[in-house]
Amino acid sequence: MSTVSPPPLRPIATDDFAGVTLPADFGAAPMLDWIDITRLVVDESYQRAIGKDGRGNIRRIAENFRWSRFAPVIVAPIAGGQFAIIDGQHRTTAAQLAGHDRVPCQVIIADRTEQAAAFAAVNGTVTRINSLALFKAAIAAGEPRATRILDVARRGGAKILFYPKSELNQEPGETMAIGAIGRVIDRFGEDTVILALRCVVETPNRVKGGLLAPIILAMCEAVHLNQVRGYSDADLFQAFERINIIREYGKAQTTERQPGEAIWTILSRRLVAAIAGQVRHD
Repeated sequence: MSTVSPPPLRPIATDDFAGVTLPADFGAAPMLDWIDITRLVVDESYQRAIGKDGRGNIRRIAENFRWSRFAPVIVAPIAGGQFAIIDGQHRTTAAQLAGHDRVPCQVIIADRTEQAAAFAAVNGTVTRINSLALFKAAIAAGEPRATRILDVARRGGAKILFYPKSELNQEPGETMAIGAIGRVIDRFGEDTVILALRCVVETPNRVKGGLLAPIILAMCEAVHLNQVRGYSDADLFQAFERINIIREYGKAQTTERQPGEAIWTILSRRLVAAIAGQVRHD
C-alpha cells in the first residue's frame, strides 16, 4: 500500500535576524470580536474610495466567499458606538454582498492620526505574494486550471518554477510562464502545447531561458499553423533540430514593430518561415 508523505512543515524562526531595534512601546494589545457590519464605517480622510478594480475584487470575493479565506478586519472604536475600518473595507463589503451581517474584527485602540498611520503601515509593508507563489498554493488546493497547466508543462518536459528566478539563472527546461501556458492551452489545446514544449526541451534549443513567455506563445502558434498545413510531429522535431529559437527571438526583438504589436507575433512569423524552409529543404 502506497503512503502519501506529509507536506514539509516549517516552524517560525527568528535566529537569522540580527540587530533588530524594537520600539519602546508596543501599544495596547488588540481584541478580537465579531461586529455587525452596520457598525463599521470608512473614514475617507485616509481611506481609499472603491474604484472599478475594487468593485471587481469585491465581486470575486463574494462569488467565492469562504470564511477560511477571510482575514479579520482591522478596526478602531470611534464615537457613537461605531468602528472605523483601517484594513478590510473590500472584504467587509463582499461579506455583506454575500449575505453576512457580521465579520470577525481585530479591534485596536487608536485615534484618527494613529488610524491613518496604521492604514499606511498595513498597506505599505505587506509582503506581496507573487503569481508563482499563488500558483503553488492553487496546486496545493487542487484547483483544476492550475493542475491542468502543471500537468501539460510536465508532459511537455518543462518544469514550472514556484519562485522568481532570473532568465539567466533558469536551468534548461525551467519556466515561470504560467499565464502564457494557460493562454495557449485555451487557444490551441493540450496536445499542441505539449508538442511545442517538447520541440524546445528535446532539441538543441534546451538552453537557459529557452522557455520565456514570448517563446512559448510563438512556438505554440507556429506549431499549430504547421499542424494545420499537415506537417507531422517528426517534421517539426527535425526542423527544430536545425532552428535556433533563441537566435530567432533575438532577431524578433530587433525587428521594427507596429504600435501594439507583440514580439512573440514577430517571432511566430519567423519560426513559421524557418520551419517551412527546413521541411521544404528536406
